[in-house]
Parts: sequence; structure tokens; C-alpha cells
Amino acid sequence: MNIDRFVFAFAGIVILIGTALGFYIHPYWLAVPAFVGLNLLQSAFTGFCPLAIILKAFGKKSGCAFN
Repeated sequence: MNIDRFVFAFAGIVILIGTALGFYIHPYWLAVPAFVGLNLLQSAFTGFCPLAIILKAFGKKSGCAFN
């Protein structure tokens, strides 16, 4: 699995968990998926993704989105 697919999978999991926590526990948990969504939006325009930088430091293979 390259960095791109890992980032998208991780973002999807965090969004689903944050939404479930917001629905079942407390609405403040909805800030988590909002933050992830904003981070995905800014990385689409700037190419800066903290998770991609961390994964690249661990030697994961890069895809075409985060070169």
C-alpha cells in the first residue's frame, strides 16, 4: 500500500469513527471529522499532508499525490 492509499484509508476511518462518536457520545466529537475534512481540502491545494510526511520518513513508497 502506497502513501496515498494509506492517507485516504486513514482519513476515512477517522471520519467514520468521529461521526459515530458524535452521534452516540457527544456532538463535540463532530469536530474530529471536520478537522480531517479541512486537512484533506488544504492538502488537495497545497500538497502538504502531515501524515504523508510521517509515512515517507518511515520509508513508505510514495504515490502520485504526495511526491
